[in-house]
Amino acid sequence: MATRRLRVLQVLPALDGGGVERGTLEVAAALVAAGHHSMVMSEGGGMVPALEQGGSQHLTWPIGRKSIWILGLVPRLRRWLRDHPVDIIHVRSRLPAWIVHFALRNLAAEHRPHLVSTVHGLYSVGRYSAIMCHGERIIAVSHTVEGYLREHYPKLDPGRIRVIPRGIQPEEFPFGYQPDESWLAAWYQQYPALRGRFVLTLPGRITRLKGHHDFLEMLQRLLAAGLPVCGLIVGGEHPRRQRYAAELRKRVQELGLDSHLCFTGQRGDMREIYAASDIVFSLSRKPESFGRTTLEALSIGTPVIGYDHGGVGEILSELFPQGLVPLADIDGLVAHVSAYYQSLPQTPEQHRYLLDDMLTSTLGLYEELMP
Repeated sequence: MATRRLRVLQVLPALDGGGVERGTLEVAAALVAAGHHSMVMSEGGGMVPALEQGGSQHLTWPIGRKSIWILGLVPRLRRWLRDHPVDIIHVRSRLPAWIVHFALRNLAAEHRPHLVSTVHGLYSVGRYSAIMCHGERIIAVSHTVEGYLREHYPKLDPGRIRVIPRGIQPEEFPFGYQPDESWLAAWYQQYPALRGRFVLTLPGRITRLKGHHDFLEMLQRLLAAGLPVCGLIVGGEHPRRQRYAAELRKRVQELGLDSHLCFTGQRGDMREIYAASDIVFSLSRKPESFGRTTLEALSIGTPVIGYDHGGVGEILSELFPQGLVPLADIDGLVAHVSAYYQSLPQTPEQHRYLLDDMLTSTLGLYEELMP
């Protein structure tokens, strides 16, 4: 229990799933466990019940809605902060960060909370993104993000940056985990094409950023070479990305991959899917800020092949360098899979990317700001 009970407000657009949202809930739970008052402001979403069941308060505000009318939230938020004292505001996205910035600008000092921001992505460089550098402390989720901040915002005092990598619970993704027989039976009943095949899995939402076309081309080449592979694309289709999803399915048909590829949609059993896969891939052509799926799969013990850039390259360089492939090198992907088909390499049983460390560092940063 901390000596002082803090009132912490985390702000983000919505709670509909994803790494940012998951991290928000993890920090909220840690605050409650430490005896602090945890609040989250967002437009809402499917994760709200879990947040509230964990003891946090949710404030339903349309703070991530891209509309000129959102500026009306500025005086409303300023009034709310006068009536509801907050010690720390932690912004996790650019548009909410601007609303918070304007609300704090004319707020009397006695009502003004300390400001923390987390840079979760390698945002486009410019004034709009620079708002994430306004925090008294700026959390970078990887050394990749720290390097991005130093390069593109040279006036930013590096002493305000704290590298706090995201982390996972070893108990959630235990090394050597194997799914139980009932799960496997249901899995192969739903996806019979996977049975007896060398399973190659690409996790991530169905967006252009995740490297699906590279994955399909690699799969087609491996099949042409006679390897008994089957591809697995795990991720939901966003309503605004339906055109891309249709484009992807058309490409599957053009390459003759219909019987060699399964789309699962959004799944809640990633631990089992990682364990049932022979190789997991991270093929985004745009560098990612961290690479959580890479870490989760390696923690299970499943080899990962990924492009050597961004947070994925950072994690693989440290934990599994043999999985690195140069950006957009399809030949390299094919060569790696062919070698792994002959003999799967071992992944490390331990790593330093632990959830408890992330939470301890984050709460410690909050308390560091308090007088």
